[in-house]
Amino acid sequence: MWFNHIYFLKFSIILFVKGFTFWYTFAYEDFVIIIMEDVVDIIEDGDELRFNENLFIVSKTDLKGRITYANDLFINMSGYSEDELIGAPHNIVRHPDMPRAIFKLLWDKVQAGEEIFAYVKNKTKDGKYYWVHAFITPEFDPKTKKITGYHSVRRSPSRKGLEAIIPIYEKMLEAERDGGMEASTKLLMDILSQKKVSYESFILSFE
Repeated sequence: MWFNHIYFLKFSIILFVKGFTFWYTFAYEDFVIIIMEDVVDIIEDGDELRFNENLFIVSKTDLKGRITYANDLFINMSGYSEDELIGAPHNIVRHPDMPRAIFKLLWDKVQAGEEIFAYVKNKTKDGKYYWVHAFITPEFDPKTKKITGYHSVRRSPSRKGLEAIIPIYEKMLEAERDGGMEASTKLLMDILSQKKVSYESFILSFE
């Protein structure tokens, strides 16, 4: 097999080949091929890390959320070694600024066999942080059609999107401290209802 990993998005296929990332984007019968050198490009701004918008963080987990695969960019951004990541729970990079209600939303979706987009703040081994726009989807056994694990392809989020989501997450955290995860979820649903959008539509509106 000439490629290392293949990921199917809604209208795209990402092939990870040693040294390069091939991103096929389909539009009806036509397609465009973008070839990008898979170079780790990390920018440090105080405690915040950012990565090149053309690169992808990729990881896979088993059904219990234990990491089974981490690409080089994930390893480099997280500050953990591959040995430290493989077999560890994915929440090893969870940042305390993230509302628990968001992770419940993510798990509910993927465990139901659905995909979801989300903005997530991660924490590195040395205490720094980085934001991602994550696309998380379940993997299925081709014969039984049962879920066998989950994979996540993450890219750099838009700054406009972060400006919108950070205040919401801060309010959700406050709600969680006062009334638990149920209060946090209700607050998010109320905000989305006022905007007349779903969480995913809200996230994708900034891309």
